Amino acid sequence: MRYISTRGEMPPKTFSEILLMGLAPDGGLVMPESYPQIDRSQLDAWRSLSYADLAFEILRLFADDIPEQDLKPLVDMTYRAEVFGSEAITPLSRLQDGTAILALSNGPTLAFKDMAMQLLGNLFEYVLAQRGETLNILGATSGDTGSAAEYAMRGKQGISVFMLSPDGRMSAFQRAQMYSLPDANIHNIAIRGMFDDCQDIVKAVSADADFKARHRIGTVNSINWARVVAQVVYYFKGYFNATAGNDDTVSFAVPSGNFGNVCAGYIAKRMGLPVERLIVATNENDVLCEFFATGRYRPRGSTETHVTSSPSMDISKASNFERFVFDLVGRDSLRIKTLWQAVESGQGFDLSSDPAFVRVAGEFGFVAGRSHHGDRLTTIRSVWASDKVMLDPHTADGVKVARELRRPGETVVCLETALPVKFAETMEEALGCTPPQPAALAGLEALPQRVVVLPAETTQVQAYIEKSLA
Repeated sequence: MRYISTRGEMPPKTFSEILLMGLAPDGGLVMPESYPQIDRSQLDAWRSLSYADLAFEILRLFADDIPEQDLKPLVDMTYRAEVFGSEAITPLSRLQDGTAILALSNGPTLAFKDMAMQLLGNLFEYVLAQRGETLNILGATSGDTGSAAEYAMRGKQGISVFMLSPDGRMSAFQRAQMYSLPDANIHNIAIRGMFDDCQDIVKAVSADADFKARHRIGTVNSINWARVVAQVVYYFKGYFNATAGNDDTVSFAVPSGNFGNVCAGYIAKRMGLPVERLIVATNENDVLCEFFATGRYRPRGSTETHVTSSPSMDISKASNFERFVFDLVGRDSLRIKTLWQAVESGQGFDLSSDPAFVRVAGEFGFVAGRSHHGDRLTTIRSVWASDKVMLDPHTADGVKVARELRRPGETVVCLETALPVKFAETMEEALGCTPPQPAALAGLEALPQRVVVLPAETTQVQAYIEKSLA
């Protein structure tokens, strides 16, 4: 398996070479030259596998330069009950209306990001040890990526983490999860702005080839291909859990802001998983919903980005979207460069008249809907009343849109995003009570916090990194 860039200027590389890379040197996103194809016999063989064994079977297709005798222990040490709470890893349950919920938030930070990030921590440590190298991870978070990355990387040999977050925009629990970590290799930077400002800084630093090389900068945001491929695994597992046999199809409803989670579902479908539709659920920041409805991709600036009660989706520039559009336009790198020049200038682009746009809903099965604050409160209350299940605000967005767009007889699996305890204020508003807190995290918000606040300026972030590494 070799990897190329969406911008077309990176020579093909191995998985281990792109694992530590983040953005490609030409500013594009890494993609496999082709997708492995899974036939019916392989689906039959995989149906009864444990999560760890299924993850190994999928990951070895993409990471074929890592010896299998090394990859298997890394996967096994990641996906175990001690880390994710049960042998099932991602148990599936059904609401009374038939909507299925795939639980992805039983990891150490109570969010789906743990599913990939725990593996990344082990893969990074392994590859760095093999090469005798170190890595300084620069990331941006709207809430859950940061804590998942920091918990996965804390104490890892040869790794430091610099995590940018929008100052005051995350929930108190999310901030406490990140800022209370005492580990010397963890550095939290709150940026005066929105998540998109943080993400722009990460991209700007990654595009500074000299700085990136001198300071061994890598990333764990969903622009990192390894994170996306690790997420492919739970689409297969969710399909097996939700179906009786491999003649069945399912649709997945996915709360989405940065397009990384649903991008993994798209890749699973391209590999041959019997996915009928991919239902993208956005909040008030509905740039993705607008594209799937109209063909117009219009990223917003920070001043147009809404602060909502599903804050991890308060994103108006979907980084992973370039991967999907790359495939949509026939992997035409020159065209991708032109389209993303328009994105970076703030104009966006319109594919509504492009003949390829019919593939979005047809061949690729994408549809989308939006949810607002009142919608998520209503959904949280409704599911609690009917099923005594607490949904976090983001998962509520997914369930709301799934219910709205579900066809008769369609099996819809909604991907859980996080546990409700991370968003106590909204849960209190919806249900009049505070969600239960895991005993291991009791008193988290009262712990001392370490964070530095900086303006949304790339040079100041670079100066802070240099000072910290001196």
